[in-house]
Amino acid sequence: MAGPITPLKPEALYRHCDETELPFQTTAELKDIHNIVGQERALDALEFGIGIRRQGYNLYALGPGGTGKHTIAFGFLHQRARSGPVPPDLCYVNNFDVPYKPIALRLPAGRGSKLQAEMRSLIDDLRVAIPALLESEDYRNRRQLIDEATKNQQAAVFEGLQAKAEPKGIALLRTPMGFAFAPVRDGAALSPEEFQKLSEADRKRIETDLKALQEELEEELRKFPQMERQRRDQARELDRQVTSAAVANGIASVRDHFRDLPDVVGYLDAVEKDIVDNADAFLPSDGETPAVPGAVRQPPAARDRFRRYRVNLLVDHTHQVGSPVIYEDNPTMPNLVGRVENLAELGALITDFTLIKAGALHRANGGYLMLDAQKLLTQPYAYEALKRALRARSITIESPGQALSLVSTVSVEPEPVHLDVKIVIVGSREIYYLLASQDPEFNDLFKVAADFDDDMPREEDAIQAYARLIATIGRREGLKTFDRGAVARLIEQAGRIADDNQKLTTRFGDIADLMREGDYWADKAKRDVIGADDIETAIDQQMHRSGRIRERSLEVIDSGIVLIDTAGSKVGQINGLSVLSLPNFSFGKPSRITARVRLGRGEVIDVERRVELGGPTHSKGVLILSAFLAARYASDQPLSLSATLVFEQSYGGVDGDSASSAELYALLSALSELPIDQSFAVTGSVNQFGQVQAIGGVNEKIEGYFDVCRHHGLTGKQGVLIPASNVRHLMLRRDIIEAARKGQFRIFPVETIDQGIEILTGFPAGAREDDGKFPKGSVNRRVEDRLIALAQQRRRFGAGDGAETGQEGRA
Repeated sequence: MAGPITPLKPEALYRHCDETELPFQTTAELKDIHNIVGQERALDALEFGIGIRRQGYNLYALGPGGTGKHTIAFGFLHQRARSGPVPPDLCYVNNFDVPYKPIALRLPAGRGSKLQAEMRSLIDDLRVAIPALLESEDYRNRRQLIDEATKNQQAAVFEGLQAKAEPKGIALLRTPMGFAFAPVRDGAALSPEEFQKLSEADRKRIETDLKALQEELEEELRKFPQMERQRRDQARELDRQVTSAAVANGIASVRDHFRDLPDVVGYLDAVEKDIVDNADAFLPSDGETPAVPGAVRQPPAARDRFRRYRVNLLVDHTHQVGSPVIYEDNPTMPNLVGRVENLAELGALITDFTLIKAGALHRANGGYLMLDAQKLLTQPYAYEALKRALRARSITIESPGQALSLVSTVSVEPEPVHLDVKIVIVGSREIYYLLASQDPEFNDLFKVAADFDDDMPREEDAIQAYARLIATIGRREGLKTFDRGAVARLIEQAGRIADDNQKLTTRFGDIADLMREGDYWADKAKRDVIGADDIETAIDQQMHRSGRIRERSLEVIDSGIVLIDTAGSKVGQINGLSVLSLPNFSFGKPSRITARVRLGRGEVIDVERRVELGGPTHSKGVLILSAFLAARYASDQPLSLSATLVFEQSYGGVDGDSASSAELYALLSALSELPIDQSFAVTGSVNQFGQVQAIGGVNEKIEGYFDVCRHHGLTGKQGVLIPASNVRHLMLRRDIIEAARKGQFRIFPVETIDQGIEILTGFPAGAREDDGKFPKGSVNRRVEDRLIALAQQRRRFGAGDGAETGQEGRA
């Protein structure tokens, strides 16, 4: 076996950044850094995803918060977009044939606003010109002739009937109910009494004549609507003749500006026809002031009947430079694909094409749209609407109610718009893998993953780049300059955040927060340059602000409410270490783990699992140590023990396998009846071969136990056993390093359970000798002898319990 394990030297507990290796005095001497630090893989993916113009090659930028995903991706898109083409403007105009289906017009950038202005000016001009033409003396005379001709035609009908009726003693009379015939004598209509006094022959003759004349009257009156239609048609034709020249001249001036755009020319032709057909709509209505040149515009309500001629400019790229880059912070379905708004009028909701509003896809069309994954997925129907648009390569404006067929009211159905956009979704890895595994369409639509690293190698070039990044952030934020001591301390903290002394974190948001807080403390101390002490104060204050629960945890241990021993020796008892994670803060907490053994069927009972407080990873660790016991000590005989393992005073869930080595040490102590030195705490997982494996949160765990020991009083015997593979992750607090330097606290790196049990019990673990047995007095020999004794005892007890057949029971 290898020699005894010695505690780590103080130099191994923390990797310092040597100030002398930083070739500057303050960050004022450093130039800004323009390239992205530590994200080469993600940048390559961004460049590829943005560069390839194929369907489905949209991007998902994934990584932890604080790595600058949003900032980097947005900046990268802006850089690429500057050299991209400016997309066309988008307008919606009235469809005069099918009004509820507005027409989409795409015009070169800047010409949409020109069309809008030209149409506004045209209508304003015609509102003056057409009423002037329709109220001119010539028009009135011609209109009067048409009206008089109809009246004369109708009068001739009545005169003819009157001429037929007079010889028969009958007159045509106008009554409140219309026209009617009545018998007359001496120019006066006969009353009913007078009519009854006539002879029967006269009455019958008059009645016959009245019936014939009435039928003829009704026949003639049925011709009057046709006469009225002819009058209106003649009047409308007159209106066309009078206004067509003025309208044609106005439209021609607009058409000349858009001759190269056939869709616009077609729209203008439709406008010309509609205005000519509805010229009387330009006459002032009752109570409306006639339009005059230079007059102040009427309020919108007075101009509602001219809305049909407006141009709804949805997207205007007049001042756009390069391709658009849009970030939609509130990606609801209407904010993505657009919406149609409504107006309340006389208690009803009305709408038309002028109330169509653009969505983010419209504004980003021809460029880039950036979305936050969590915000997108938490908005009802937004993600599905986005996928529909990407699949169809077109934007269809619809409300959630329409999409779900919940709304049956008549609304406008805008013409879909062709979509050519690059989507960049920014979010966590968890959301990415969830979508990739659960949504079959996701991988077809988002083929490029830009994976942002949590950290970067701590190399010389990286350190120099990090220093320049600190200088750049400081200048951008308007902070004081940092001396090289402060920069060195920030780089060291970057290693601590990365949880690896060989790496630096790329969560630059955390570093920027420290810089801002360091600036605050320097300003409070009235220093012009931020130093290492200011950064140290900022770190301490961050921990203090978040440390209430940590302090309460120490308080209950100090008061003896939670039982933790930091001195003495106990059989089957050990201090395990765990990490409690809170938002933006984690701290270590020691827990007492105990083991008890007795005769049984080879069952190691995980109490946490039995009461459903243990997670699956913790249960896996217990099963692994059961397998280790059976393989090492009971390969040729039944494992005849019943053991219980428990986290004492644990009232919440327990998960993770980082305590499995501590549980195994406690179990070996209980079997060998050798006490474990309670001055130690243990962390590390174990495999079936007894190798101790790396765990997470090693710094927090060590610091948590150190704080308990310091409160109880440092004896020089206390320490922590950690996996040897975790040594590279050590970036401990300075007070722990100082205690280690004084010999008050020790940290032992162990690779195997045998190494750890020797430190904890003071007895050699022992390796099998040539005769296949462990040395006498060794821990392993004691464990094996105890298990053999239990097996023999079980055989003595055991008729019919399966022991003689070699069953090992449950493990």
